[in-house]
Amino acid sequence: MNRKQIVIASRDALEESDDEYWNHTTMEEKLETITFLRECFYGEEATTGRLQRVHTMLKLK
Repeated sequence: MNRKQIVIASRDALEESDDEYWNHTTMEEKLETITFLRECFYGEEATTGRLQRVHTMLKLK
């Protein structure tokens, strides 16, 4: 293991760098990341499949 590559950072510093990163990304990059994460957690069908349920609101007189 090369110990020169190990970096120790505080949680606050990591959160600041995350915030800075996401503040400088485009909406398309954010949507691509969300799509990628959904596919990782729920499979490819989560983004290409059909909706399982459709909720409809009706206004009754």
